[in-house]
Amino acid sequence: MYPVCSAQRTLLAFVLIAVSTSPTATQNTIITGSSLSSSSVTGTVTRVSSVVGGEANLPCDSRPPQRNDSLLLVVWYRDDNPVYSYDTRVPGPTGHWSDDTFGERARWVGQPTSALHVQDVQSRDRAIYRCRVDFQVSPTRNYRIALDVIELPSKPVIFDEFGKEITGIAGPYNEGGDFKLICSVNGGNPTPRVQWLQGETVLTTLAAGELHPPGSSRSLTLVVTNATRAHLSSVYMCTADNTLLSPPQRASVKIDLYLRPLSVEILSREQPLSVGRKAELSCRSTGARPPATITWWLGGKQLNSITKEQELDDRNETQSLLQWTPQKEHNGKMLTCRAEHSKFNKSTIESKLPLNVYYVPVASMHLGAKMNPNDIEEGDDVYFGCEVDANPPAYKVVWEHNGVLLQNNPSNGVILTANTNLALRNVSRHQAGLYTCTASNVEGDGKSPPLRMQIVYRPLCRKREVKLIGAALQEPSKVECEVDAFPPPDTFEWTLNNSAGSIKVDPERFTVNAKEGKSVLTYVPVSDIDYGTLACRATNLAGQQMSPCVYTLLPATRPDPPSNCSVYNLTDDSLDLTCLAGYEGGLQCTYIAEVWANEGLVTNSTNGAALWNLRRLGAKRHLKIVVYAANSRGRSEHISFTVETAPRLSPRTEAQEAWEVNWAVGGVLGAALTVAIILCLALIATRLRHRARDYEVTMQSTKNQKASLQKRSSPDDRNPDLIPLSKGIDCPPEPPQYSAVVAKSEAKNSSSCHSLARTQSPTSPVSNVTHDLPNERLNGTLRSHREVVTTRTPLLAAHQESCV
Repeated sequence: MYPVCSAQRTLLAFVLIAVSTSPTATQNTIITGSSLSSSSVTGTVTRVSSVVGGEANLPCDSRPPQRNDSLLLVVWYRDDNPVYSYDTRVPGPTGHWSDDTFGERARWVGQPTSALHVQDVQSRDRAIYRCRVDFQVSPTRNYRIALDVIELPSKPVIFDEFGKEITGIAGPYNEGGDFKLICSVNGGNPTPRVQWLQGETVLTTLAAGELHPPGSSRSLTLVVTNATRAHLSSVYMCTADNTLLSPPQRASVKIDLYLRPLSVEILSREQPLSVGRKAELSCRSTGARPPATITWWLGGKQLNSITKEQELDDRNETQSLLQWTPQKEHNGKMLTCRAEHSKFNKSTIESKLPLNVYYVPVASMHLGAKMNPNDIEEGDDVYFGCEVDANPPAYKVVWEHNGVLLQNNPSNGVILTANTNLALRNVSRHQAGLYTCTASNVEGDGKSPPLRMQIVYRPLCRKREVKLIGAALQEPSKVECEVDAFPPPDTFEWTLNNSAGSIKVDPERFTVNAKEGKSVLTYVPVSDIDYGTLACRATNLAGQQMSPCVYTLLPATRPDPPSNCSVYNLTDDSLDLTCLAGYEGGLQCTYIAEVWANEGLVTNSTNGAALWNLRRLGAKRHLKIVVYAANSRGRSEHISFTVETAPRLSPRTEAQEAWEVNWAVGGVLGAALTVAIILCLALIATRLRHRARDYEVTMQSTKNQKASLQKRSSPDDRNPDLIPLSKGIDCPPEPPQYSAVVAKSEAKNSSSCHSLARTQSPTSPVSNVTHDLPNERLNGTLRSHREVVTTRTPLLAAHQESCV
């Protein structure tokens, strides 16, 4: 904490020599208590007390006596040996120096009162120290400080009359008997005072003035005769103290007494219990103080459980709460609550409770009695049995194969009988695996440990497809053949088929790992005729493999380049790239992507697949990406394309976001208000236009109808089945254009607006109407079929219709 360098030690030695040769006389300082004063009395000592492990401030007045003076150096001595110094001419922490006496525990403090602050005071620090203060002008001062280190006594230890240490509870003792408590205290300087107290009452004292050497052991005995119920739970405290600077060391015990139990009873008797669910059972014992020794027993063995005890003074009874988790084997046994006191004639009383414990079914599986689990072949019949132990009895049993529920399906060879038996007819290798049965009752489902059924079958290739393998001339290539079989294969056979025929490979060229079902062939092509098709066959206990594993051996070449590359997740600094891999040349291949800019290579990435994550590309840059593949035979042709990263968006400020929100809200409100005003004006104009049009059309139509009725005869006279249009039907007024058409028709002997052709479509243009009217009148006759039709024309308003 206070490092000391060689230069500082040299400076301290120089200062000591300079001060010793100074002609200035030394002036002593008197320090009495906490006050500092100048005195000519030599040898006055200021005493400072501290406890071991505490802190101490050794005062030393460093205030210059003159205004134009200042502190130069403070040196602390112990037995005329410097132990600490503070040099104001050296800035920072290096101005402090401390030897091994204090180490890092001492520090000079100048404010508010100058003193040497010592932490973690040790007993070895007890000594008389001298503080020498040097000023720039004033003469040197010296102070003598005696540090009294008080060693606290150890915590009292309480023993019984047999010398056994007591912690917490003393006893239990018998009511009416005597007991003795011994308090032992070790250490302490000065010699501590030892006392026995009950509450605030001092029972007995061992004074500190009695002759005992410092640091020795002291004992004080407390004897209590004829213990009564008043002594139950009484607290006796032993204290030891030798200074007012620290509170006394304390140790206390609580007295426990025995009283005879009178009765015991198990209170809660709820049945049934469940395995795994915590049950609480209460047992009450009366007449015993302190609580009787209550134990719980099951099947002649004591339960290893937690028991809570409670004493009720008003009824002189004790209750014990057993928090207990029943187990399956406890079903049908007897639970016993036992209260006893060995100090009172060894009396024991009991209360018993028979147990009914529900538990989850326990299921176990087994093969049929005459079945060998190691000799099940494809086509055999297999039988399983399931044994269930449950309370209450299981109401359902289900079967599973590799976690898949099995259903009764005799047509597929799965037969379930009585829920506890399973038969598999004509098994295949696909039915090998783990079988379990699960039984259910009200407590839950109990699954049996899985039973593995192995079916003996011939080896089969793990990978059915033909694998292409590239091999270079005069270079070894490894070909792996992996098969599935049970039991594992013991032999492998390799053959090479080429233009020269079929050649059996020497067994020395391949290795066999029967446990993993794998064989590795090391093949070295010598010439072009050594290329062809390799076939691998394995053999196990069931026979030789039917279909071999086939590998096509090709000359190793450079790989084909990747194709169909796609860029996605394009940001201002990164992108993801994926391509379709080409032919790898029959060898292990790696894929490389390089990113180039105008100034050179930006980054590159190598991967075992045609997939790359390219980062740190820079924002808004035109980049060229080059992609190619490589294997041990060389590199493929490369493909290249260009991309441009996105620009980096500057973050928006809160003011900009607020302005955008306000502008958007204002725009919406303004648009809504504009639409409302336009709709109101359009509605007003439409109503005014309709009123003027209705009035004009009504007047013109009335005149035309009157003239037409005078020239035409009533249709009722000729055809009584036709309902006249002028009766019962009010024709709404027509627009001026339509009235003009009617008026023109009247000039050609048209009777009224009702003479329009019935074949007129509601969406036909007006021109067709004007052409049909003269033609119909020229015929001089009406159509044989008359009807009333209501139609809309483009000339009419939304609510106006013409009656035809």
